[in-house]
Amino acid sequence: MRLLLIHTGGTIGMVQTDIGFAPAPGVIERALASIAGPGDPQITLRALTPLIDSANATFADWNRIAQTLAGAHDDVDGFIVTHGTDTMAFTGAALCFALQGLARPVILTGSMVPFGQPQSDALGNLTGAIAAAQTAPAGVWLQFAGKLLHGARLRKTDSHRADAFDASPSPAPPLRAAPQLTLHRFGRGQIAILTVAPGASGAAIAAALSVCDGSVLRVFGAGTLPDDQTLASALRAAQARGTQMIAVSQSATGGVHLGTYAAGNLLAQCGVIDGGDMTPEAAVAKLALALSLPAPDRAAVLTRSLCGESA
Repeated sequence: MRLLLIHTGGTIGMVQTDIGFAPAPGVIERALASIAGPGDPQITLRALTPLIDSANATFADWNRIAQTLAGAHDDVDGFIVTHGTDTMAFTGAALCFALQGLARPVILTGSMVPFGQPQSDALGNLTGAIAAAQTAPAGVWLQFAGKLLHGARLRKTDSHRADAFDASPSPAPPLRAAPQLTLHRFGRGQIAILTVAPGASGAAIAAALSVCDGSVLRVFGAGTLPDDQTLASALRAAQARGTQMIAVSQSATGGVHLGTYAAGNLLAQCGVIDGGDMTPEAAVAKLALALSLPAPDRAAVLTRSLCGESA
């Protein structure tokens, strides 16, 4: 079996420096050499330089990972992508959207503690990902702390524990089905996540919306927001400018159901798309995908579930 390991950086490939942990070359290479044995799959490693802390990930990084996966798709049987945990959920969703017709398992993994540090989870996660790349169905998955999780529904739920991720179950696999692979690239749209809160400044949200091509609105519960005239005017102005807006819930489960409460009626009036139970991370990636398309095609992408990202 032939596997390709794409190393992007992150804690799993970091070393201690004078100012804290930072990505360094050679870490994953040495780890693979230490665990190689007879009968193991053939693993080729490709490091995407410069290696980054995933806090610095951009749409361009999503594109280069997806391009690397697409370029090697027919030459290997599975993939492992080592990545930082802070933005793992964004990248998992982005790859699900980008790789339509994926016919191989893509297994994301990383660690909370670098190789060689006390109580490191790096080795267990890496070996688990290698095993999953040989057995998992086609799609984008996260293998972490012994769990295989849906790539389009990921949430980082803890900043310290080894078991740092969760994903809501979905009957749909983390895969955009198609008869052949098509790579979709992310553009350069300006996107913000805007959160409503009691007493929050409507003017601040208005200012953000005025410079955004798209926005994820984190609203209350099933889809409500404050009765604030400045906020209402900002949403109407954003709609008039053609700003794409999608609502997701601040609640971890249950999702948005626009129209349930009168306090959320403004969202529907202003063309805000009901994000269902999509995570904010998936909503950002989906908006980035939509904004790369011609304006008439965006709503069709945003209003339907592509790969199980929303129920």
